[in-house]
Amino acid sequence: MQADFSKKIAGEMKLANKQVSNTLNLLAEGATIPFIARYRKELTDSLDEVAITSIRDRHQQLTELEKRKESILKSIEEQDKLTDELKQQIGQAATMTELEDIYLPYKPKRKTRATIARSRGLEPLAKMIMAQKPFDPEAKAAEFIDPEKEVGSAEDALAGARDIIAEWVNENQYARKRMRYLFKRNALITSRVIAGKEAEGEKYTDYFSWEEQLHRSPSHRILAMFRGEKEGVLRIRVQIDQDEALDVLEEIFIKSDNETTEHVEMAIKDAYQRLLAPAMENEFRALTKERADEEAIRVFVANLRQLMMAPPLGQRNVLAIDPGFRTGCKLVCLDRQGNLRHNETIYPHPPQKETKQAIQKINSLVDAYNIEAIAIGNGTGGRETEALIRRMKFKKDVMAVMVNESGASVYSASKTAREEFPQYDVTVRGAVSIGRRLMDPLAEMVKIDPKSIGVGQYQHDVNQAELQKSLEETVVSSVNQVGVEMNTASKELLTHVSGLGPVLAKNILEYRKENGPFKSRKQLMKVPRFGGKAFEQAAGFLRIHNADNPLDSSAVHPESYGVVEKMAKKMNTTIEGLIKNKTLRKEIELKDFITGKTGMPTLLDIMEELDKPGRDPREKFDQFEFDKNVNRMEDVKEGMVLPGIVTNITAFGAFVDIGVHQDGLIHISQMADRFVKDPNEIVKINEKVMVKVMDVDIDRKRIQLSLKDVE
Repeated sequence: MQADFSKKIAGEMKLANKQVSNTLNLLAEGATIPFIARYRKELTDSLDEVAITSIRDRHQQLTELEKRKESILKSIEEQDKLTDELKQQIGQAATMTELEDIYLPYKPKRKTRATIARSRGLEPLAKMIMAQKPFDPEAKAAEFIDPEKEVGSAEDALAGARDIIAEWVNENQYARKRMRYLFKRNALITSRVIAGKEAEGEKYTDYFSWEEQLHRSPSHRILAMFRGEKEGVLRIRVQIDQDEALDVLEEIFIKSDNETTEHVEMAIKDAYQRLLAPAMENEFRALTKERADEEAIRVFVANLRQLMMAPPLGQRNVLAIDPGFRTGCKLVCLDRQGNLRHNETIYPHPPQKETKQAIQKINSLVDAYNIEAIAIGNGTGGRETEALIRRMKFKKDVMAVMVNESGASVYSASKTAREEFPQYDVTVRGAVSIGRRLMDPLAEMVKIDPKSIGVGQYQHDVNQAELQKSLEETVVSSVNQVGVEMNTASKELLTHVSGLGPVLAKNILEYRKENGPFKSRKQLMKVPRFGGKAFEQAAGFLRIHNADNPLDSSAVHPESYGVVEKMAKKMNTTIEGLIKNKTLRKEIELKDFITGKTGMPTLLDIMEELDKPGRDPREKFDQFEFDKNVNRMEDVKEGMVLPGIVTNITAFGAFVDIGVHQDGLIHISQMADRFVKDPNEIVKINEKVMVKVMDVDIDRKRIQLSLKDVE
């Protein structure tokens, strides 16, 4: 079936069949998405990770659809009702919804009003009424009276016949298709507060009496309403106009105007109210929730990628401070590799206010550990601590940086942190995380559950399995895009490298501990359980700085080392000489090195890597400072233009930290003097921006900001 899927997917995605087929083959062989995107461009014609992921996901959908078809065919065959026409219908079904509609009349049912009526022998009467030929329904129904079958009157017989007709209406594929179209085009979502829940549901005030077209309702409103319903505050309905629906159904099923018509009309109305409308409401609620989840997950993934790809300060001696008032500020000194060298607590703020002693201690630590940067957590006491540091005079230049500490407390209490620092408490571990996050955000954030980093939108309301899968793939993609230094990487970082995982990551660390730093990528083959497949998938993403072979510190895959050696030989130099001599590299005719396995895409990647071997794709670190005169919400006044840093992006806008412990919101309408569909068009996570204060509501802790008219 894979070949058929390849052709279908290629048509849907407007790709060449070879691209899809090769991608699916590589995935089936165990290749990872980052590996395929980076090192198999010749086979995929340079498809990126997004396209490869889409191919994989669509293939999974089609596989599930095929499995469901097989199950349905088996079920109908066991009922001895499978015809060639029905088999063809099932085979041609393009979606799961279409397939289930076909199966509905044959689906084993629980006890229903229609099955009870059939057991009482009323199906022949139902067929006569549904045929709508002229006859007296009451007289004909009297022939079906049978007290032993609990049909005590003609009306009992007619009611049973209508129940059977109602089921036929509900199970009619065309009728369901028309109802689906009406719901898709005209459905309204309404939200009402449940009587007596007004006080406890105050945060849902906007939705106490809300109504809008379902297809226009944005994801954040859908998720907010569904959360209110889950908490027992709101009642949500998805409905269309009943008269319009009945008109459509009568157009389908009413064939004449005689004595039977009234009974068919009654059955249609019952079918709609009791069966079709609830089924469509449930279906569209589920579809709407699924789409809202997809949008929320998309936003979360975009934010997470931007956060993980934030510019690193790099290897510096860092003094990290986890600020606090009553419990003091936790200090840790980290060396250039992020190792903990010293820790203690100072009390520069009230109630103790031992400011002089705190300044002396910080000065002595800066000198003793040759501190080059000070990382200050942005939690409680952060701005006060930053102000203290900036007032201090050091013997040399020491940068002070506010660091977003979201998730640091989660890491400090985690198993990973306990294994790393078993002898220290959570406060010390949290300070270490703040310092390391400044040095390399990516390396530190892989240790934290992405859902705890604080850049999502309704992350606890969406499909958790899909969210976890998407976030994990984003982490893997980010790690492999940057590359990992083998001799300093943590187990968590190595775990996310293409082709590795927890077991191999642990084995690499144990080998490194027993044998010292890796000197070459080839040494990986000596690591227990590290086979050829793992080496193929992982080697290009692992770096060894100062290795014997300079290519080991680059993104050039070992399978291409021979190509570079041939280039160097042709230019009468060494690999190292080729890397250092840009003029020499320009003289290389790449077409001379094309082979059956190595094409122009790989050769261009090699040349780009030789130009800047082992380069970090992340942007250069840029220091940022808040306005020194704005430390509390009370300091923020309408009309102010302030520096800020984007902390979160949602479907309706972006949140910006302006240094007052309460992020302000730039609503999407305040982002530009034009229509903005997606806030990511305008801003990115961690981006430094100048914003204008539009409104400050201290009681509700809300700050409204704008990017417009900022001078």
